[in-house]
Amino acid sequence: MPRIVSFLPAGTEIAHALGAGAELVGRSHECDFPAGVEALPIVSRPSLALEGLSSEETDKAVANHMASGASMYLIDEVLLQELGPDVILTQNLCKVCAPSGNELSRAVRDFPTQPVILFLTPRNVAEIEQTILDVGAALGRADAAQALVAGNRERIAKVVDAISGAPRRRVVFLEWTEPLFCGGHWVPEMVRLAGGHDPLGQPGADSQRMTWDDVRAASPEIVIVSPCGFRLEQSIELARLLPDVGEAEVYAVDANAYYARPGPRIAEAVELLAHLFHPERFAWPHAHRPWKRMSVA
Repeated sequence: MPRIVSFLPAGTEIAHALGAGAELVGRSHECDFPAGVEALPIVSRPSLALEGLSSEETDKAVANHMASGASMYLIDEVLLQELGPDVILTQNLCKVCAPSGNELSRAVRDFPTQPVILFLTPRNVAEIEQTILDVGAALGRADAAQALVAGNRERIAKVVDAISGAPRRRVVFLEWTEPLFCGGHWVPEMVRLAGGHDPLGQPGADSQRMTWDDVRAASPEIVIVSPCGFRLEQSIELARLLPDVGEAEVYAVDANAYYARPGPRIAEAVELLAHLFHPERFAWPHAHRPWKRMSVA
């Protein structure tokens, strides 16, 4: 069986979902799902201390750090070589999310045996599915990958069927709150599949800065607060700081679990949005509750 190191939370989740969790030998500091992965050795950490910063301070610190040409991550090259991975899972989509291809290529260039490096860089739901299939092929678990993709498609089809004929809800999805960023890549497609329409979203493309005037001009019925990489409790805190958004319903969601990670939980992410948009048509089918409706002054 291949020895796997994952620099990407979505990659760790995919490996586990395909039954290859026991083959993981190293992870990034952000890999925290499913339970138990925290016991794995950490091969990458952020190079910038962001704890305790506000969202605006975080944005400025990251922008200044990247403008200097410095990497956002430190790779433990000694540990990585000791772990001897056959397969490395990373991404080349966002320099803030995980070590980039250049950084990783430098880290492994002197290894006696070169590992296979998979760059997981999906931009929409179809590419998330292909990512799962690619990981399955690399890990010798193609059948499990096919089954996972098929199961997610079936669940999403049930959502689409349940909301068929319902008026689309006007939505603004906030991927960051200070400064404001719209939803990008796979998120606008998830919104559409769930029965919503986000006029500010960027399907298949990077999220973009916007203003509160843009949000108000979109006349949203629903505002989703989903700051990238934040858990529900953190999303709630930021949602409490929002200015007046008129009559819109405001929901804080677990962005870290569902919208920042293009992996096995994409169907559950669509189910969550469908329940928030059309609760009378689609009941939440799980015991946990990864959202909170907010009261915004």
